[in-house]
Amino acid sequence: MSPAAGAAPGAAPGAAPGAAPVAPPGQVGVDVASVNGSGCRPGTASVAVAPDNSAFTVTYSDYLAQAGGGSSVTAGRKNCLLSLVVNVPQGYTYAVAKVDYRGFGSLAEGAIGTQKASYYFQGMSQTAYRTHQFHGALEDNWQVTDTASISALVFAPCGEKRNLNINTELRAEVGTSDTSKVSYMTVDSTDGGIGTVYHFSWKECPAR
Repeated sequence: MSPAAGAAPGAAPGAAPGAAPVAPPGQVGVDVASVNGSGCRPGTASVAVAPDNSAFTVTYSDYLAQAGGGSSVTAGRKNCLLSLVVNVPQGYTYAVAKVDYRGFGSLAEGAIGTQKASYYFQGMSQTAYRTHQFHGALEDNWQVTDTASISALVFAPCGEKRNLNINTELRAEVGTSDTSKVSYMTVDSTDGGIGTVYHFSWKECPAR
């Protein structure tokens, strides 16, 4: 992930230099404020927070792009913009440090699949996309990880409520493959049992 320039994280009081900030006590809540896009129609995306507040998972049930075999042009590109409200305990703020994206690819020889993603806080500059490309022949699960360097992490402003916007895109292209063959890419595995995992980085806000 390539976040826009932002405030560098500070270690929590008493933490050793270079130590990872500890997740806050109490349950962190993540609510979906809005869902828009051809890849996440209403009712096809859900969010769950890890019990230890280390991450949250987004699970899609109908996020698929396909090309070839008479597929429509619009079927080849799907996108999803999730706007999330992250409710954190008072005195803490967070950034997204790492994201694990998973899915399944069925690409004929010469076909191309593309996954893109970015995130940004409401009212702040959108981050640059990170892009991953896959080339057929492929018939397997895929997984990629985007990681932000510590100095580039963008934290939510302390004491402010700003939605976290997650913008993703999935493409399937015929490329040089046989156009009569269908190629497709999904986000999440075909059984829907694996989600996209967003890992938090935490820090304590300065005392007022």
